[in-house]
Amino acid sequence: MHGNEVVGRELLLLLIKYLCENYGTNDRITKLLDTTRIHIMPSMNPDGYEMSREGDSSSNRGRDNAHGVDLNRNFPDQYGTNKYNQNTEPETRAVMQWIESEPFVLSANLHNGALVANYPFDDTSDNQIHENKAPDDDVFRYLATTYANAHRTMHLGKPCPMFPKEHFEGGITNGAKWYVVTGGMQDWNYLATGCMELTLEVGCYKYPRANELPEKWLDNRDALITFVEQVHKGVHGVVMSTTGRPITHAEIKVEGNNHIVKSANDGDYWRILLPGKYNLTVSARGYESYTKEIEIPKDGSLKFDVTLMPDDPMHWASAYDFGISENHYKPKYHSNGELYDILANFENKYPDAAEFEGGDDYISMTIHSLKITHQVSHIIKL
Repeated sequence: MHGNEVVGRELLLLLIKYLCENYGTNDRITKLLDTTRIHIMPSMNPDGYEMSREGDSSSNRGRDNAHGVDLNRNFPDQYGTNKYNQNTEPETRAVMQWIESEPFVLSANLHNGALVANYPFDDTSDNQIHENKAPDDDVFRYLATTYANAHRTMHLGKPCPMFPKEHFEGGITNGAKWYVVTGGMQDWNYLATGCMELTLEVGCYKYPRANELPEKWLDNRDALITFVEQVHKGVHGVVMSTTGRPITHAEIKVEGNNHIVKSANDGDYWRILLPGKYNLTVSARGYESYTKEIEIPKDGSLKFDVTLMPDDPMHWASAYDFGISENHYKPKYHSNGELYDILANFENKYPDAAEFEGGDDYISMTIHSLKITHQVSHIIKL
């Protein structure tokens, strides 16, 4: 994202190489690739990378794109628009379209200049530095802690040399508690698409010498792989209609949490949750909602498929009223004339079993009635 913060770029290229070379020989990597769809974008800002220089540990040369825009301030923001994100840059637009085209579940945005796992939210409504928790704060803290603990030194929380007073307990931080970022990618990703993203600061120096990269790779290799594995935590499944069709954009909600995850085009969904019990509600337009208590096991994974019934009179009657769909419709009250016509038509249709007495003239004392019998030609007045 920031062209001069190159360690992340190189780490991702090395990760691609490591995954490809170890598939089929390393059980852990083989299982990961057999069960996970992984997308890797080594660089979001190639122009900034070309402008930056090896050995530049702290300047901002190459940070912005060719238009001089910081791409990590250029995404739509939950608290409004400002001069940094009022015009969407080509790189930002391309990444947004990519993210919206795939049902991403978990993501990491790699940076340099610190050593910490940063989690949402990055901004605040008053633009002041203080903690701003996301609805899934417990999950974000878990993900950040998982990365920091798997990193060789991040979990120690030690400051970088250029910021000796900067300490991060456990190697993690809430973004807004550190400093405010408006228009950041991680918050947009979470709020707009449901994808849970961290901003990983993977090294103190922005553009270290090439001979330092092998050590940076060893620092982060296991942490990157462990982080990807967390995508399988929580609940996943498929949302289907009783007619057997997958339901797209069904909403998966957890009681007490206002963040919504939606099903993908094939009805499949994923929601990262920590072990425990949750009341899960699945709903979709045109269908009855379904709520059930689920329990995420200690190993962290639960498959939970859901079938929703269409919310229409025919299906409701079939499920709840012995298939009598007429009971679900608003009743229609007939006028006397309409009732007489119905009775007369009944006589015309069954002349051997029914006789309608209309008494339609003004002087008739006959009461409107219908005579019916179960024996042909033996009519009894009821």
